[in-house]
Amino acid sequence: MLFLGVDGGQSSTTALIADETGRVLGRGADGPCNHVQSAAEGREKFIRVIGGCVRMAAREAGLAEAMPAFRAACLGFSGGPADKQGILREMLAAEELLVTTDAAIALAGACGGRAGIITIAGTGHISMGRGADGRLARAGGWGYIFGDEGGGFWIACQAVRAAMKVHEHWGLRTTLHARLLEATGFAEANAMMHAMYTAEWPRKRVAALSTIVDEEAEAGDAEARDILERGAAELMKISAMVRENLFGYDERARLSPIGSVWKSRLMRERFVELWMGANGRNEFGEAAMGPAAGALLEAFRIAGLRAELRDLPASEK
Repeated sequence: MLFLGVDGGQSSTTALIADETGRVLGRGADGPCNHVQSAAEGREKFIRVIGGCVRMAAREAGLAEAMPAFRAACLGFSGGPADKQGILREMLAAEELLVTTDAAIALAGACGGRAGIITIAGTGHISMGRGADGRLARAGGWGYIFGDEGGGFWIACQAVRAAMKVHEHWGLRTTLHARLLEATGFAEANAMMHAMYTAEWPRKRVAALSTIVDEEAEAGDAEARDILERGAAELMKISAMVRENLFGYDERARLSPIGSVWKSRLMRERFVELWMGANGRNEFGEAAMGPAAGALLEAFRIAGLRAELRDLPASEK
């Protein structure tokens, strides 16, 4: 019996094939596959990248068939499963097929298929968990209009707000004003702010400016530090809500951080302070495995099996 796990994202795609004992036999990787939508080129790219990764993993595994049959397959995508399910049923021969979100496979990987919580803070945010009884819960992930507080885009927006207040002479003095103008190449904050409403400044480009906030906070800027502390408090809110929905107060709850925002020492330390201080049974630690391994664990789960993965490539740990 063979099992397939795929992590398909906006930056890369990874496929893992394992046997029924949980031994990983092969890995295949390629670029992004996520955007299917209705355009023919998007669909073609999706099929090419997913198919290529599976075939690469099958070759590494030494399998005779380029596209082998699977007892179960799980594929997770950052854009959601709705527009991909039908395509994958045509592509893959799998007795059981689960097409789900990137957060779901990240959770499975981070917790090794066991109970636990992840809080993802990249461009946006989301917290997700699985209880000891197998129930799932999530909080956040609503997107930049209705949420994403504590994510990179939100952090950058708070910095621009602070710069605009300085520009209009009603804000606190902050080094963020000069640093943002230097980084974006604008002569004044008003022009910078208006440019960020255009297609020239997509959310990821704006979110990348969040590193400036971290640098200035480390250098002692009070406004920058306040933004990070508020961001940590927002991430704590969604994390605490997931805990409350899945775990009793006296139950152990382990949370793993995922995403680029957690590289900020100050934000991370403030979050840990809040998380550990809220409940003596709370734990905080790095993810056990990556999302591709999580997808593989989910493939075993939907087949009614539990496996301890072995021979996992170092890149997936």
